[in-house]
Amino acid sequence: MVATLQSLALDRWVEAPGGFVDIPSAVDGKAVARASSAGLDFGAMVRHARDVGGPALRKLTFHQRADLLRKLAAWLGERKELLYKLAGDTGANKRDNAIDIEGGLGTLAAYASRGRRDLPDAKFVVEGEVEGLSKGGSFVGQHILSPLHGVAIHINAFNFPCWGLLEKFAPAFLAGVPVIAKPATATAYVTEALVRLMHESGLLPAGSLQLICGSTGDLLDYLGGQDVISFTGSLETSEKLHAHPNIAKHAIRFVAERDSLNAAILGPDVTPEQPEFALFVREIVREMTAKTGQKCTAIRRIFVPRARETAVVAALKTGLAEVKLGDPRSNDKAMGPLVSRAQRDAVRDQIATLATEAEIVFGDPDNCAGDNIDPAKGAFISPILLRAKEPMTARRIHDTEAFGPVATVIAYDNLDQAIELVGRGEGSLVASLFTYDRAVAEAVILGIAPYHGRILIVDRDCAKESTGHGSPLPNLVHGGPGRAGGGEELGGLRGVFHYMQRTAVQASPARLSALTGVWGRGAPSPIAPEHPFKHDYDCLKIGDTIETASRPITLADIEHFAEFTGDTFYAHMDEAAAKANPFFPGRVAHGYLILAFAAGLFVDPAPGPLLANYGLDNLRFLKPVSPDDSIRVRLTVKQKSPARKPEYGEVRWDVEVFNQNNEPVARYDLLTMSARSA
Repeated sequence: MVATLQSLALDRWVEAPGGFVDIPSAVDGKAVARASSAGLDFGAMVRHARDVGGPALRKLTFHQRADLLRKLAAWLGERKELLYKLAGDTGANKRDNAIDIEGGLGTLAAYASRGRRDLPDAKFVVEGEVEGLSKGGSFVGQHILSPLHGVAIHINAFNFPCWGLLEKFAPAFLAGVPVIAKPATATAYVTEALVRLMHESGLLPAGSLQLICGSTGDLLDYLGGQDVISFTGSLETSEKLHAHPNIAKHAIRFVAERDSLNAAILGPDVTPEQPEFALFVREIVREMTAKTGQKCTAIRRIFVPRARETAVVAALKTGLAEVKLGDPRSNDKAMGPLVSRAQRDAVRDQIATLATEAEIVFGDPDNCAGDNIDPAKGAFISPILLRAKEPMTARRIHDTEAFGPVATVIAYDNLDQAIELVGRGEGSLVASLFTYDRAVAEAVILGIAPYHGRILIVDRDCAKESTGHGSPLPNLVHGGPGRAGGGEELGGLRGVFHYMQRTAVQASPARLSALTGVWGRGAPSPIAPEHPFKHDYDCLKIGDTIETASRPITLADIEHFAEFTGDTFYAHMDEAAAKANPFFPGRVAHGYLILAFAAGLFVDPAPGPLLANYGLDNLRFLKPVSPDDSIRVRLTVKQKSPARKPEYGEVRWDVEVFNQNNEPVARYDLLTMSARSA
């Protein structure tokens, strides 16, 4: 039965009245679904995202949105078998579909974790330190990051119908920006099933996610300066979208991940007998054939020393010959077809272009054989390995991406030449280097880093635990310069901040502290009538302060601390040597003695709501403390953040240590956990 795909618009599933296109199975050519976006009111969808989805998301804090992502990942994980079942018709085998489905769920979980760990339980992010803008300290500035008041338009590629949507949705959602997603039609039936599950979960606020199955129609006409467009696909399509008059008129943020001539480089130090050679060959065979080469990170250009070219080609031919084509629905280890026969035609055309500068040394783009397949009905193609004839004069091998199981071996004469040839690809998502030579690694990294979003260095020491050429971790950058584009899947918090506006707020210290919830010098700091350590997390107020009594530091204290700890550094023990040091007037107290004595001054010893001290941040020793100086401490509640467990929260304290002349000698942030009200 052919499924009729629906779009999710204004929080309702909508079936088009007509204009359907059939979506064939990549395996046997039979129609598995049909799609159309006819009848959709794209303007209403954009308004719904802005007027309903945006406000609903912005009412939540980062932690609340992160918790929803975590719950959504768990919900989908319990129902993922439906996605695996549908994905068999995309041409990917079960192992490759796991990259898509498990990778997408893992990305949701990763962003949930990062949101909880690295973002505040607030609706905006405070960035950097307070900057003084006046001599007297009454005028200061601070940067904040706040969600855009627009919609994120995600136009996704066919190769990852699950991960492609989720890796873009997660950072936008966490940032507080609603999404309208448009999957590639060829695999939209998997994406539609995914979004149905997400919608059925009831976890997503109204208007936070809408789906277009079919063309985007006049969607771009309704966008404005607060909106973001993220595209993954071909260079040609991205150029057409970027040239849309409305995008230029409103300077709409536009990011694209597109054609990427990713490189793998065999270092000149590697011989066929070394482990790096076998690792190189294995990784190329895997990256050429995983998802039938339909990955944005797949290896397209293989750079090898000219003296190793014959050996590399022979080894790759042997490895590729072991790859068997088959129906991925019945053989989960076989390499399946391309996503469609139209895509196979495109790949054949691109191979023909490459063949003007390179010879095919393995495979036949027009003939293939495998288990239980009919090449006339499915979109099967054999792996194709080419060898560049004249690498230094070739051009098309560096600007033509055959988006399938296709790669070209390119010989180089020296390392400088290899670096130059890699750069001719004008930027890509990832490059990998196989070497065990420190000088080679350094030269290549410095030479090619400007052209790549990520560089993987593989050797015998890291091979067992390496994530591989095409598998970035969720918190690493997934994007590239030049023709590859920035990539929406920026990784970690960069992906979240992409949907936020950086704004400098200038005000008095009191006003800024009230806005950000972070105490800064110059803001009110009333002396607490009772020691703040006696107050639980919920009762503590930002700015609550205590000032301690003074304590003298004697020479006997310094010598005892030195002998007790074993820190007998000359600046603490030798008067003449200490005076010869340009930083000290003579013997001085240990920095850690100052910290220990400071703690003794401000710690309240009785059991109470303060549970634990778990570290210091931003520690600076500002002025030496000499024997017979005295110190006192000013302790202020700087910031509060809920912890993962509701029983306690994190309190950040500003600690400033002064000498008898009221000069600051040390400054740091103290991190504690305090119990919360029952």
